[in-house]
Amino acid sequence: MSKNKNPTELVSELRNAFNSGKTKPIGYRIKQLNALKRLLEENKDEITQALADDLHKCKIESLLMEVNFLICEIEYVLMHIREWSKPEKPPTTIANILDSVYILHEPFGVVLVMGAWNYPLLLTLSPVIGAIAAGNCVVIKPSELSPATSKFIEKSISKYLDADSFQVYEGGIPETTELLKEKFDYIFYTGSTTVGKIIQAAAAKHLTPTTLELGGKSPVYLDSTADIEVSAKRIIWGKCVNAGQTCIAPDYLLCPKSLQDKFVTACKKALKELFGEDPKSSPDYGRILNERHVQRLSTLIEGNVVAHGGEVDFADKYIAPTILINVDPSSPIMQEEIFGPILPIISIEDAYDAIKFINSREKPLALYIFSNRKRDIEQILLNTPAGGVTVNDTIMHLTVHSLPFGGVGNSGMGHYHGKYSYDTFTHKKGVLHKNLGLIGETLSCPRYPPYTQANLTYLRILLAPGLSLPKKYLTHLMCFGLGVAFFYIVKFIQSSLIEQ
Repeated sequence: MSKNKNPTELVSELRNAFNSGKTKPIGYRIKQLNALKRLLEENKDEITQALADDLHKCKIESLLMEVNFLICEIEYVLMHIREWSKPEKPPTTIANILDSVYILHEPFGVVLVMGAWNYPLLLTLSPVIGAIAAGNCVVIKPSELSPATSKFIEKSISKYLDADSFQVYEGGIPETTELLKEKFDYIFYTGSTTVGKIIQAAAAKHLTPTTLELGGKSPVYLDSTADIEVSAKRIIWGKCVNAGQTCIAPDYLLCPKSLQDKFVTACKKALKELFGEDPKSSPDYGRILNERHVQRLSTLIEGNVVAHGGEVDFADKYIAPTILINVDPSSPIMQEEIFGPILPIISIEDAYDAIKFINSREKPLALYIFSNRKRDIEQILLNTPAGGVTVNDTIMHLTVHSLPFGGVGNSGMGHYHGKYSYDTFTHKKGVLHKNLGLIGETLSCPRYPPYTQANLTYLRILLAPGLSLPKKYLTHLMCFGLGVAFFYIVKFIQSSLIEQ
């Protein structure tokens, strides 16, 4: 672990850089984003090795779900950054028809991005893309639980990005505690709900806005109208990628009792296709982060009916893809996010029963619906909360750059990806540039005392939402405006004569 700068010194240096204005020009932001893209393109072998060291990730999975995803994200932002950065011109009222009304996009300042260990490159650098695009200076805090990737990020960021504006801060709980004492202008955290509450409490001391990308128990609903074999393959893939250590992995399955056996048979077939007869020997199947998590997952399996899998190897940090049936909704495995390759099946009657079950629990980060019954799909979508939804697949909504990604309630707050990342790290500053001419002053002078009912009626018309006004009122408004103007001109002449 590298030696960090003193947190106060670190934040002070970045704030001086931000106050100098160097991060605000669009050209500077584009240059830094291109440098970050080169970092990813030129170090693929080192990245995949670090991810293998930390999580036993295979090379293809690392490239597909971490490196290439980030490169595509950068390319998408580069395509649109100039458009996003232009001042917005919102509609206005008749009261401001002669004025300039616009919204400026301001960077917050010095922001803190805290990554997670399960996708240690992706979940650390993806928010950084948005922070750079918006013009901020960034403190990047990788997870200490993925030390090889953390070290790579620390070494590479200083090599490719402007060290005046972007710094990496490594460490565990003591270092993070000290870092959070500093005043940041924005904090973006990805991780557990428990730690998210700690981050939020630390941010509250400085009234610092936050985005919290947390987790939760993401449900899957399956009915008889879905193609069971295709559904099983997609659910199993989503459950087993990165050995189930994915924040939006399917956490549990809700289906009618009559589908349970057919689904389990289809899952066994899918697992054989994906990982062969023995997933443990498959180069494409990952491992659990550490022995503590293996122990936790092993305990969650206990006391349940195992329909498939269940094998545990502590020394190899291996948990077999496991399917549990007839699971009691009150059992320990249904009380916390599993974060491993274990899929409990809960029996329900129909979509309405599923809706009640989902709504009886904390709001999930993701929801998956496998059905071809349009009415039931709409009912579930309209009557259940979730950070995001994929119908007839799992995880894939994450890959759509034009969709917001984020949690709700216990699964987090705020969102990012694409323009939503840019917006997250941008303050929208509303500007009204008033006209000082006689006509402009005449239009608005009824706001001054002494107040009258006529003035109130006039102002109510002027401030009505929208630019349009029924034609029958235009003549009245013009006459009233001219009358007001004539009144004030006569008043001005009279006061001038009296003074003489």
